[in-house]
Order: sequence, then structure tokens, then C-alpha cells
Amino acid sequence: MSVLRLTGIRREVGTFVILDGIDAAIALGDRIGLVGPNGAGKTTLMRIAAGIDEPDAGEVHRRRGLSFGMLAQEAHLDETFMRSPDVRTAVRHGAAHVERMGDELAELERAGRVTDPAYADLQHRYELLGGYTLDQRVDAALTGLGFTPEEATRPPTSLSGGEQTRAALARLVIADPDLIFLDEPTNHLDLGALEWLEEHLRRRAGSLLVASHDRAFLDATVTRVWELRDRRLTVFRGDYSAYHRQREERDLRASKDADVHAAAIAREVELVQRYRSHRKFSKMHEHEARLDQLRGQAVEAPKAARRLRLPTAGLVGGGPSRSGEIVVRADDLEVGYLPPRGMDGEPVRIARAPFLAARRGERIGIVGPNGAGKTTLLRTIAGDLPPLGGSLTFGSGTQLGYLAQLRAAGIPGATVLDALLEAVPVTAGEARSYLAPFLFRGDDVLKEVRLLSGGERSRLELALLGIMAANLLLLDEPTNHLDVVAREAIEAFLKDSPATILVVSHDRRFLETICERLWVVDGGLVATFEGGYRPWREAVAGGWTAAAAVERERQRMHPDARPTTGRRAIAEPASPGPGLRAAVPSPAAPSAIGQVAGPSTSAAATARTRAAPRGPKLSKDAYRRQREAVDAELTRLGLRKNHLELAMGDSSVQANFVELRRIASELADVEQALAAAEDAWLAVEERAP
Repeated sequence: MSVLRLTGIRREVGTFVILDGIDAAIALGDRIGLVGPNGAGKTTLMRIAAGIDEPDAGEVHRRRGLSFGMLAQEAHLDETFMRSPDVRTAVRHGAAHVERMGDELAELERAGRVTDPAYADLQHRYELLGGYTLDQRVDAALTGLGFTPEEATRPPTSLSGGEQTRAALARLVIADPDLIFLDEPTNHLDLGALEWLEEHLRRRAGSLLVASHDRAFLDATVTRVWELRDRRLTVFRGDYSAYHRQREERDLRASKDADVHAAAIAREVELVQRYRSHRKFSKMHEHEARLDQLRGQAVEAPKAARRLRLPTAGLVGGGPSRSGEIVVRADDLEVGYLPPRGMDGEPVRIARAPFLAARRGERIGIVGPNGAGKTTLLRTIAGDLPPLGGSLTFGSGTQLGYLAQLRAAGIPGATVLDALLEAVPVTAGEARSYLAPFLFRGDDVLKEVRLLSGGERSRLELALLGIMAANLLLLDEPTNHLDVVAREAIEAFLKDSPATILVVSHDRRFLETICERLWVVDGGLVATFEGGYRPWREAVAGGWTAAAAVERERQRMHPDARPTTGRRAIAEPASPGPGLRAAVPSPAAPSAIGQVAGPSTSAAATARTRAAPRGPKLSKDAYRRQREAVDAELTRLGLRKNHLELAMGDSSVQANFVELRRIASELADVEQALAAAEDAWLAVEERAP
């Protein structure tokens, strides 16, 4: 029995037809995935089905008494939700009808009418709707979707946009309508919340229509697929993987049928011409009739989708060079945030990585709950944030490319073409040719950046990332807002890329396809897991934790050693190995953002210090103050030195003589100051109490 039916739905925007002749139905208990490329009209169709928008033609039939709710991509929360005193109350109000029944029961109890038949009937309906377990279900939904007990007590107005969307999803889960519409529900969920939502949707008895590009989510939740393509809707049975197989088989058959049809037409044309030349007009007319019949039978090959293609070489500078064997390494690295400039306060430490190493060509996924520090770790490696302690080292010849998750807003009036020309001085023709594989063709390059859709903005960021060749790619949620075809294009590119890849992603199919190892960020620690996403989830189910993995690694590397502090890592740095540049910032990291280097007590500096007369022993307080001051200066100069060395290797700097000379001059000054700071460091050590 259908709970919702679409008949002849048509939707136009100006002269452009988005949907044309859509016929479909949702039965009770159906779990349907709505798929298609960006811009195909998935959100438009869902809004029409939910009654938010009206079609230009056609009808939407809903079962009488049908209850339904919708979660939009960007949740537009109602005033009642936002006025709630806290998140938990706002989510509980999703079951407002159950709350009203509870109030009625309480009123009857106060009136002493518990023996009335009306009370018994109301109590029975209240129990069937889960009224007595409502509070437990609210707590389970909030916990499952990633809210801590403290966060559940915050007012909704204090939440971020992503948190508001998760809270709206929790409220929809508690409301439990007959039909749920979900538009990209996985955008703001971490892996744990995704798995919880999948399990909930599988268990519920109601119907579901979900638009998503998350292939693993669709495989886990849907039993039918609606595909929107070329303004039409096609229904497939099975989950996403089954749909993908059926779609490829249909496209292959359609292509073969189109080829056979075209060959038949060509043969009839040839026969008509032959019989005309031989003046056999009766035969000619016979084949002309067959030709007209064939031409009247429309057999078209499926249109080739516009596919994202990522270039293997940069727009300038050619392909990436070969890096050292160890591309990046961290020892007792602490990541977090410094207080804002000009303000007092302690650094906010998010996570510590006792030991991490990425070898040349490895593809490593960075996973963990929301807020654990995945992006903070990646930004520290990228140089956006200074390390707060420990050491960070890069291999020789490392060329870094970084795709951030949060991208700066576009300058008003700046176009896609302007954004590329501002980043690199090339001709407009070269820029257009470079942008074409990223699906910016023709007038698309003249779109304003600030008006781009999420998927278009992601494609532009990928294009800007590829301007300079890189052998270390740092990618933070690279598949956000991209459709399945674009995600598969990125997967194919990264699988074949020789670059070392560190990627933060919640796309499980992407992680399974690309990553052979994981760095797990959880509970303030970063641990290595030797295996892909699926083995990691199986290990977690068996009791694996980041803390236990870190302890096992520490015992393996230092069986007789006690845990070292950040200061010892500076005084006795781990050998970085051949081709590595040491990076040993102190906990009081300065404001030199994102670059790493460290003190190297050269033989000349040691000789100078030993030749100098020793002063008297310092008191403990004086030694601590002088040591901290020298440490801070060493860190500042070391960070700046490494930054300048990386800049010297930039091909655009090498092509600019004026800039190259300025950087070389500053590098010489920094090296001189660094040598003096090393002398001071050794002098303080000689006077240690």
C-alpha cells in the first residue's frame, strides 16, 4: 500500500526543466535511496514530496493521516526548537504528541480518575507509543549522534550549524513519523554517529527517502534506489551496490543497442544509394521504407556524464619530485591552539602523538570522533598551526599540498577564473584549459566564487591544490559536497598517485578504497593502526583502543624507558634518519605559524661554548627562567629557518630572482641568530644547578 505517490511531476526554473514526468510511489516500510549527480534535482524532488514546494505540473498524493518529517541539508530550525531551554528539551519536543498524552495522564491522576475507562485507554496508547521509555530514547539518540551530557544541557542557540543539524536529526528520530525525508544526513556525523543512525534506520518500521552521496550509508540503509538522471527517474531494486551493477549493465546494453541501431541505419542508407545507382527503384523504395522505420525508432546511447579528471602534473613546475623515504615523522608531538595574539592564557592541547611516521607513497587515513583533533593534527602538519610540543620532521624534497575543510569565503565579484589567475600568473587560455577537467567549461569559469555550490567550491579547491606539484597531499574531507561520480574520480586519482597521502574523511567507502593504514585520534592520543577502515572497526568491536595501542608501541620501542617529556625530546632528539629535517618545538611555541625546525648543537657551537669561561651555578628559578627563554628563541628561529628552507625549494620563488635573494638573505641572518641561540642554550646547560 502506497503512503505517497508522485504522478507526472514537472518542475521548471525559468526556461530550464529540472524534473519532467516523474512517476513514483513509496510503500509502507520502503527504505529508498535517492541518487544522482549534483544539480539533478534530488533536493527539489524531496521538497515537492514533503509538501514544502509545489510542482509546476503533476500531483502528489499522500495517505490520509500520514505523518512525515524532513531533515534538510542545512537545517532550518523552527522557533519552538530555538526557544527551548536546552538541547535535550528541544529534542524531547520531537515527540510532542507523546508529551501531551503524558500531561493528560498526569492531569487524570491528579483528578483521581485512574479507574476511568478513558484513563486506561489513554495509558494503553501512551505505552504503545513508547511514552514510558521516551527519556531513555532521547538520551540514546543524543549519545548516538555524538552529544555529551554537558552539550545536551546547552541552549540550542549556542550550537554551531553542524550541531544544530545533528540536534534536528535527533529530534526527527524521536518524533518517529511514518515517513522520513533525509537530505544528505551524513554531512555532520562522525563514524560512530553514522553507525548508530544506520542501525536505527534499519530497525524502524516506517518509510524512508534519503538523498545521499555516501555509498556505504546507502548500502547499509536502503532496499530500493531512485536514480534521477536527465530529468527522469528510474527505479532499481536493492542497495546502492546492486543499483550500481544494474546501472552499468543497463548503460552497456543501451550503448550496444544504439551501436546496432546506428549500424542498421548506415546499412540501409548504403543499400538505398546502391539500388538508386543501379536504377532498381522498387528495391530502393523498399529500403527507404525500412530506413524511415529505423529512423522513427529512437534508440539513444546513454549520455556520457561530465566526469571530473584530475591532472597528474601541476599547472606550473611539472610533476612532483621524489621525496625522502620517511616523508613526515612525529615524536611526542602535541597539537592544539595558542591563545589569541595579545591575550594571556595557556595553550589548549587537543591531542598528543607519541610516534607517527608516513613513508613515501603511503596512503593514511586520519579517523576519530568529531572534536578529537583530526583536523588540528592535519593543520599542524600543514603548517597552519604551530606544534605545542615534541618534534615534527619532514623528509628531504617534501613538496606539500593542503586542502582545508573550512575554506575562506570568496571575494565579492571574484570569478573562478580570477581565483586561478590570482594564484598563478598564466594566460586566460591556459587557465581555461586547466579548469576544464575540473568541469569548469565555457561560461562556468565566469561564475562568482561566493555563489558557487558546495560541490563546485570543492572542485575549485581541488583545482587550486593542483597548481603546484606536491608529493605530500594533506586532504581534509576532500569528498565533501561531491557527488558519487566525482568521489570515484578522486579515488581513482589517489589510487594511482605516487604522492604520500594523509586524509581526514568520514566517507567509509573512500577510506576503504584508498587507505592502507590509519592514524586514530581518540581520547587525546594519536595511535597508528596497521590496517584499513573495516579491520579497524572490527578491532574496536574487539576492545582495541588508541590508549592501549600507544602503550604497546611505547613498550616495543622503549622497553626499559619511562615516558619522556617534551623537553627531553628537545635535549635528546630521536635520530631523524637520513634526509630528515628535525623539528623540535617547545611547549611554549611562538607565533611562527606552521613551520618546523629545531636546535642542532653543531661541533663549532659546542667548541665555542666550551672555550668560554663557565659562570657560577644558577639557582633553580633562574635556570628555569633562562632555559625557557632560550628554548622559546630556539623554537622561533628553528621554525623560521625551516619555513625559509621550504620556500627556497618553491619553483615560483626560484623563478623570481628578487624574492629568492630576499629569502636567502633572511635565511643567512636566521642561521647566524640560531647559532648564537645554540651557544646560549649550551651556556645555560653548563650552569645548571
